[in-house]
Amino acid sequence: MNALLLSLALAPAADPDDWKAAETANLKNIKQLTSDYVRAGEGYFSPDGTKIIFQAEEKDSGNPFYQMFVMDLKTGKATRVSPGNGRTTCGYFHPEGKRIIFASSHEDPDTKKIQQAEIKQRIEDKKNGTRRRYSWDFDPHMKIYEANLDGTGIKCLTPDAKVYTAEGSYSADGNRIVYSAGNAGNVQLFAMDADGKNAKRITDVANCYNGGPFFSPDAKKVVFRADRKEKDRLQLYVINSDGTGEKALTDDAKWVFWAPYWYKDNKHIIYTGADHSNPLAPPNYDLFWMNTETGKKARITFAPGQDVLPVFSPDYKKVMWTSSREGGKPAQLYIADFTPPKDE
Repeated sequence: MNALLLSLALAPAADPDDWKAAETANLKNIKQLTSDYVRAGEGYFSPDGTKIIFQAEEKDSGNPFYQMFVMDLKTGKATRVSPGNGRTTCGYFHPEGKRIIFASSHEDPDTKKIQQAEIKQRIEDKKNGTRRRYSWDFDPHMKIYEANLDGTGIKCLTPDAKVYTAEGSYSADGNRIVYSAGNAGNVQLFAMDADGKNAKRITDVANCYNGGPFFSPDAKKVVFRADRKEKDRLQLYVINSDGTGEKALTDDAKWVFWAPYWYKDNKHIIYTGADHSNPLAPPNYDLFWMNTETGKKARITFAPGQDVLPVFSPDYKKVMWTSSREGGKPAQLYIADFTPPKDE
């Protein structure tokens, strides 16, 4: 899910020399990947590392919500692969590299009305100087779709879903998809076959949100985020793929943690976190690294802007993430060479 992308607020500025020097311990050759969009983010690599799939708001399209794009990293050329109406989120490549999945609400008959209402609201907000608090819409029309890399051959994998169904990603062998489904306030994790059949619930904790799931590289575990104790105060969890052995990875009510993503060794993750203890200070999200077995953590980014939604390239030599680090501009995708922190 593209959580918090709508309102990536800047925290008080830090000394540029300090934070840039601090980031060189783990990041080299930082580069902005997207720029031709109102905002862009939540990118994932193709299996061969030559392409990315990401969500972005097109300029002058008449649709203020994210659509899904596939970009060739060598040429920089991007193609919209979603229908263009409604909302989209959570694109992901099939491990064979010939198909993609993403969640979309384009079959909602009221998409045009909803889009026009959002445009009107943004105009009013700008006129009145109003900044809306971020809120993720658990749209019941959101379903998971499969398509070719150019967006053709689109097929709904969850046609019978009557609730929000999104945040899908494949297991490394391409046989299973883990995803989130439910109504606002009660969203659970599920896993299904790659063709949409044999869905099975993984989590069973009512009255909370469980989301952003990813299989570990060996497919034995799933890492995810959930607000078990307080609404929207996300913490990180890991669970066996069959729904057993759940374990909390974080437990700090003053912080929000989300967007965990596995490293190749099946025990480390990279993720997003920020201190929310001061209601008067905008939280500044950064990327962190964790050993899920020992709990040891390390900070990766130090920029005064927001750094969120990190993922690794297939060879694990690069990390890509969403950021508003460039002077308060809207969020865009960034990429850098990655050196893992040492556990010692």
